[in-house]
Order: sequence, then structure tokens, then C-alpha cells
Amino acid sequence: MPMITNDWLPTVTAETKKPYYRELFQFVRSEYARETIYPPADDIFNALHLTPLHNVKVVILGQDPYHEVNQAHGLCFSVLPGNEIPPSLVNIYQELHDDLGCRIPNNGYLKKWADQGVLMLNTVLTVRAHMANSHKGHGWEQFTDAILSAVNAEDRPIVYLLWGRPAQAKIPMLTNPKHLILTAAHPSPLSAYRGFFGCRHFSKANEFLRRNGVPEIDWQIEDL
Repeated sequence: MPMITNDWLPTVTAETKKPYYRELFQFVRSEYARETIYPPADDIFNALHLTPLHNVKVVILGQDPYHEVNQAHGLCFSVLPGNEIPPSLVNIYQELHDDLGCRIPNNGYLKKWADQGVLMLNTVLTVRAHMANSHKGHGWEQFTDAILSAVNAEDRPIVYLLWGRPAQAKIPMLTNPKHLILTAAHPSPLSAYRGFFGCRHFSKANEFLRRNGVPEIDWQIEDL
């Protein structure tokens, strides 16, 4: 797994010294050796590489990576250029259009958000091809909880966009009174009409950042 070199390093280093992480590392290494695993190994920690801790303004929490070829690249909900836009992201784009008037782009590559301080973190960072949730329960959850704890400790305004019950299960650990927690249904086609559409999380996040003197997120993804 690739090294972390930015200000996530103290958090990651502390986790790598724990017994669970040694077991997780051995499991992930053996899985990459024997199976097709997504994302590519060099992309596992892209959410941390692209969005340093000091840069985090917004947290979007997903579950596990996309499990089809050439989709996952380490950012939740995002797919590499050249892929069809996944159904949940189609609904995210629709809400962005309705909320902020954003044009719906021709791709699902969300790196622009990460570059601006949107931490797009899955709770599980790897998955077997064609097998959703196949790496659940092997230790990634403890690792990503440590990442969320580090964000929670930041003494500045940060917004959490928690969509669906698994993401909202993290609320008890998000105790910082300077932070804003927004909840809604998951944008999946199975649940988007039960409260994701119309949640206006993107404008609410920007309003909170603006009110606290933090530059807003430009949510518009450009065509490729």
C-alpha cells in the first residue's frame, strides 16, 4: 500500500502500529496477489493524498469502492474518465443541478472536489472485483474511523455530508461543536426519492463555509 507523505502521516503511522492493521495489511496484500482487487493498489489512499488534513472543508462518506473494471480510483462516488456515470452519482448531479444550478457533466471524475478540500472517504478502501462489500469487516473500518477522528479534532469549521444509514452511524463520533453534520437518504436510485432529492446539502455546506469565512466549494464538474 502506498506511503502517506502529507499531514495525515501521524494518524496513519499510529494506526499502522496496531495489531489490527498488521492483519489488515497481510489480508490486503494476499488479496492483491491472488484476486482482482479495486482500486489499483497505488490508488487506495487517494482520498488522503489528494485532500490533506489541513485542507479538509467537507467530508463525504461512502461505503466501499466500485467493483467493476476501471471505475474505482480511491474517491467515493467518483469514477475514472471514460466510464459511464454510476446511478448514485447521476442522482448527486441531479441534486446539484436543482440546488445550485450546476450543469450535468459528461463524466463522473470528481478529483476537482478533492483538490478543493472535499474528503471523499469510503469506510472500506478495497474490494474484490464484482463482489460488493467483500472486504468489509477486515479492519478498514477501524482505520477510516481513525481518519474521521482526526477530522473531528480539527478546531475549525468542517461540514459532513452523511447520506444513508451506514454513514450516519458515524454521528456519535463526530462531537466537535464547530462542525456541521448534514444527513439525508443515500443517493442510490433505491432511496434518493426518500429524502436525498431536495436536501440542498451543497448550498447548505457552502453557506456554512461562507458564514465562517472559509472559501466555498465550486461543485461544478467540467466536461471532459
